[in-house]
Amino acid sequence: MLAKSLRAYLDQRKVKYITITHSRAFTATEVAESAHIPSSMLAKTVMVVIDGAMAMAVVPANQRVKLEDIRELAHTDDVRLAHEDEFKSFFPDCEAGAMPPFGNLYDMSIYVSPKLADEGEIAFNAGSHTEAIRMSWADFDRLVKPRVAPITA
Repeated sequence: MLAKSLRAYLDQRKVKYITITHSRAFTATEVAESAHIPSSMLAKTVMVVIDGAMAMAVVPANQRVKLEDIRELAHTDDVRLAHEDEFKSFFPDCEAGAMPPFGNLYDMSIYVSPKLADEGEIAFNAGSHTEAIRMSWADFDRLVKPRVAPITA
């Protein structure tokens, strides 16, 4: 099911989006294939800890997060991947590992690869392993105000 906080946020702001129902998928590559979305457009949300605070690193499904780039952007050496048990409580309306890249809804910083911005549209998990959302990059950027920077290996 679509995360309630995300649906309410988008609907209140009258954002146009498409909800895509797909077969159960757990990896970003599986979601892209199942939902018939190019992997370059599907955003993969990777949870990281920066100086003890939870943050989101969002990259295309076919890319990997480069922690060294995030360290440089955040001006700290204290950056690491988060463990699921550390972040699942931040997303009470989402299935574990299916959180949408809306850090602003969960009071956390968000870093996004410019490769996603280049697509013109963005798609992402919508809080479950069976639904994704596709919307314009311009709306996503306006609502989330992510820090767009090269963060992929």
